[in-house]
Amino acid sequence: MKNNTFKEIAEVLLGAGKVLIYPHINPDGDAIGSAAAICRTLRNLGKTAYILIEDEVPDNLKFLDKGYTTFDHKITEDVDVSLCVDCGDFSRLPAREEKFREGKVTVCIDHHGTTENFCDYNYVDPQAAATGELIYALIKEMGIVPDVETGEAIFAAITTDTGNFQYSNTTRNCHLIMAELFDIGVDTNKVSVEIYENERPEKLMITARAFSTIEIIGGGRGAVAHLTLKDMEETGARPFETDRIIENIRSISGVEYAAFIKEKEPGVIRVSLRAKRRGDVAKIAADLGGGGHVKAAGCTLYMPLDQAVNLIKEKMEEAIKAL
Repeated sequence: MKNNTFKEIAEVLLGAGKVLIYPHINPDGDAIGSAAAICRTLRNLGKTAYILIEDEVPDNLKFLDKGYTTFDHKITEDVDVSLCVDCGDFSRLPAREEKFREGKVTVCIDHHGTTENFCDYNYVDPQAAATGELIYALIKEMGIVPDVETGEAIFAAITTDTGNFQYSNTTRNCHLIMAELFDIGVDTNKVSVEIYENERPEKLMITARAFSTIEIIGGGRGAVAHLTLKDMEETGARPFETDRIIENIRSISGVEYAAFIKEKEPGVIRVSLRAKRRGDVAKIAADLGGGGHVKAAGCTLYMPLDQAVNLIKEKMEEAIKAL
């Protein structure tokens, strides 16, 4: 994979009048934080910039959206640059692919190892803990000193994708960026409270439902949980309120491989996979048509929920035996 340079991409953005930003479906903290940071920067430069989404922004991330996001596809007319962030292929923006392609120039900034060069300009670094790291470097290459609002978005991107700096992907560079954000006045406590201490009761209820299904496999080194559509309907939980359940499953003592399996609609199953220290879930996901990182990956299966649960358990058992 050959990257363009940040300088080349900075020149493309600086020369654009209108930029549409595309985070992946079901956006998380890195996707929204990265998108908000570059959108804020472009608007500060006097450019027209929006974030085109197809899912609601999660409640605990809405504080980052200062009028940036839109569902309005009409706003995509006469776009100079279509910029996808934290998004490795067109399957991650299914309802927006056609609009993305309408940009006169397409750009991809991402940190997923399964991402291929599918845009006119690409910068993909699987060693980066979060796409927010790359967006921060790009902003600096553009000659911009980030303001506090931009810094909050970058902090949100990096803290969420590193598990609040606990995951193995946390690097020295993450902390160096945090030091710079501290120097420009970012209140990390304020942002952390918004992200981590801002839950609806319905989220706790759906989490409890998932916990009640946990199965420990592989001699204690694997854990699997699932949710049905009925669970979601009965608790009133929103789709994004299940996002961190997989991290809770991985936190179980002795567990190396964790899986969270959710029925999105009949016959459509979303699988989230995590590994703690020695495992590689990217391989499991790739074998099932998905992708992601060594320690965090996922896929979509088209089968009944019970079959999906059994399939994932089989794959995890195989991976555990190989440890």
